[in-house]
Amino acid sequence: MIEFIAENLAPIMFMSLIVFLLLGYPVAFSLAANGLLFFIIGVELAPLSDSINLSWPLLNAMPERLWGVMSNDTLLAIPFFTFMGIVLEKSGMAEDLLDTIGQLFGPIRGGLAYAVIFVGALLAATTGVVAASVIAMGLISLPIMLRYGYDRSIASGVIAASGTLAQIIPPSLVLIVLADQLGRSVGDMYAGALIPGLVLTGLYMGYILLMTFLKRDSMPALPLEARSLGSGVTSLAIALVVAAGFAYAAHVYLYPTHGENADILGATVGVIFIYVVALADKAFNINMMSRLAQQVIIVLIPPLALIFLVLGTIFLGIATPTEGGAMGAVGALAMAAAKGRLSMEVVRSALTATTRLSAFVLFILIGARVFSLTFYGVNGHLWVEHLLVSLPGGETGFLIAVNLLVFFLAFFLDFFELAFIIVPLLAPAADKLGIDLIWFGVLLGINMQTSFMHPPFGFALFYLRSVAAKVPYLDKVTGKVTQPVTTGQIYWGAVPFVGIQIVMVALTILFPGMVMHYKGEGSGVDPATIKIEVPGFGGGQGGLPGLTLPDNGGGLGLPGGLQLPAGNPLEGGGEEKPAEGGQQGTEQKPATDLSSPPSFN
Repeated sequence: MIEFIAENLAPIMFMSLIVFLLLGYPVAFSLAANGLLFFIIGVELAPLSDSINLSWPLLNAMPERLWGVMSNDTLLAIPFFTFMGIVLEKSGMAEDLLDTIGQLFGPIRGGLAYAVIFVGALLAATTGVVAASVIAMGLISLPIMLRYGYDRSIASGVIAASGTLAQIIPPSLVLIVLADQLGRSVGDMYAGALIPGLVLTGLYMGYILLMTFLKRDSMPALPLEARSLGSGVTSLAIALVVAAGFAYAAHVYLYPTHGENADILGATVGVIFIYVVALADKAFNINMMSRLAQQVIIVLIPPLALIFLVLGTIFLGIATPTEGGAMGAVGALAMAAAKGRLSMEVVRSALTATTRLSAFVLFILIGARVFSLTFYGVNGHLWVEHLLVSLPGGETGFLIAVNLLVFFLAFFLDFFELAFIIVPLLAPAADKLGIDLIWFGVLLGINMQTSFMHPPFGFALFYLRSVAAKVPYLDKVTGKVTQPVTTGQIYWGAVPFVGIQIVMVALTILFPGMVMHYKGEGSGVDPATIKIEVPGFGGGQGGLPGLTLPDNGGGLGLPGGLQLPAGNPLEGGGEEKPAEGGQQGTEQKPATDLSSPPSFN
């Protein structure tokens, strides 16, 4: 029995960790305790198995491993982006966006749902924090949707799903962790995840469009009296055309001096122009634009500018993700100050939440390092790799099995826990099968997104439950009693969006180009056509054609300017042999004094 345990210590250790987690122990402490417990067992059983490589001196490596976690510059992006997201939530940006975009889409059926999805994508691209997005939209948009007769399940599902877009749309926190665990660039991970995130947003909107036809009364348009900004879509369209014209003119003007960067610079000029015009139009009551156009431009451009400040600088290679996060945090403070909502209380609460999340991540990482030291010592990584690589179906079978495993574990584990526990075990097998790890990471990120959504443990559902009404309440606008949202309605509303996320996983597998574009188009040069020619030396003395160097009167054909002696250096002396017939050759040159540097005159 002891020999059996020694030979199978890796699977026993892994199953013990699952049991610890199912019993409800904190993940960080479960990892660390499991690692230390099996380290002791492994040291005692090491003589019984060649697969156990554990000894007491190995614990001396633990301080270096923990220091490696704490000194990881990449993970600094997590507190920066967390702080940025919470400050933006406190600044009222989500409220302004939802109100304005809701007015823009209000005249059509499902307009509020479209607005929630659109704002969810914008918040995802600026905050990267799921909890902040779901709570903000739940507090602001859910009462409005219920006020105007939206189906409770659909309204709950839209809000929860839109908040989880922060999971996959850069600058997502989980993408930072996945890149770190896979040993890949965060910038490449962001570039690879961008198109899948936008496609997923489009699928959400497609579902709303479908439901407006199948259940016409489930998502009515806003009544006329609720459209406080009035109409004015034509004015907005004209303003956008004028901005595009200025952007194109600036591009043409700047292209000769700035080249490819003229595109971005021209677009920046166009955006700044229309923003300044909208501000002036509103400040001086010129009324050149409609109120709707003014509000949309003034509310939308600051967060879009922040997105460019963060993601644009990362994609252009100007800043690292950590530096981009720092600039985003400063930009969020500036936006909050511009709205007059920056106070010490806002900064204090943001710092408290950021410290809490950062400590949570750090403790899980420390526990994971303790666990992995023992797990690798019992060759657990080889066991997992052999298990996964030998699955039937090769790469396809591996991807199906891995996605099913992650989908199942997401019922019980948070995405940070999945990233720190499961991903390091899956990455070597994926790499051995020739799978691109950026594509693999984005695929896992989309799959882990379901951990926020599927009942009964979805964290986004918990966040929404915490802010949704639990008892009947009196609506402050209509004066009518509004019924609460039940937990069952929240759960059923999430089910269709879980299905959409599974479809997105399948689309990412079927169309890997959505992610692989991060590599660029390449040079298009066939390596077989590359020919390297080395020029010859001393072409005038029978050498290969090419570079002709002056002779120095014999020897190796080196340039005479180096003042090297003639003759064969292997025969020494610098003397020339007598020519045929006993005649001497040219006058013997004196040997160069090599004790001093050569003269180049």
